[in-house]
Amino acid sequence: MDEKKRVFIAEDDLLSAEYLKKMLQKAGYEISGVADNAEDTVRECRKSKPDAILMDIMLKGKITGTEAALEISRILPSCKIIFLTAYAEKEMIEYAEMSKAYAYLMKPYREKEILATLKVALTHNGESREEKAADLIELKNGFFFDTSNRRLIKNGKEVPLTSKKLRLIELLAKNKNSTVSNERICLEVWSEIKSDNTLRSLIHRLRNAIGDDIITNVNGVGYTVSA
Repeated sequence: MDEKKRVFIAEDDLLSAEYLKKMLQKAGYEISGVADNAEDTVRECRKSKPDAILMDIMLKGKITGTEAALEISRILPSCKIIFLTAYAEKEMIEYAEMSKAYAYLMKPYREKEILATLKVALTHNGESREEKAADLIELKNGFFFDTSNRRLIKNGKEVPLTSKKLRLIELLAKNKNSTVSNERICLEVWSEIKSDNTLRSLIHRLRNAIGDDIITNVNGVGYTVSA
């Protein structure tokens, strides 16, 4: 990478922290600091201003990792917070989402997953706000459409899609909050008008592929996605 991105590690287990540090340094990242408790994490990140944080939810100290993340997202809104945790309870995940975390990855650590998530998270950090807005279209439920690379992203990961599904979600994303007519969708996806059943079938397959119902049917008119 041309300019080293700076990553802070918040992990209460020293061996795990050291593993992450070596892994990130080998991948070309600069480590801006390491802390094992939430209070130190907030204080050190305020000083070092990292581009991203790998944060265990269950840190030492009087506040949790999610509470620390809320404070950091307030003082460093551009910093990407990636939670690494062994806890998969629904309540914990919802709390992580409230803290504006960029991604939520489960332990045990998987090097390729961490590095891939970091790469996507930091791809646009060096660009201006205008360039970011032009490249990434924010949709609801944590989805983004990357127009420069033509891919759908959720929690830092690309959602694999076939060409027709990709053309469909791209069209809806570029027209978010507006209804796209059935006719226009057909022409964009198939280059010809198809039956309503064929279009509904594609919509159904797309919803299944992304694992979320972010597409709304506007009766007799078309479809839309919203932010």
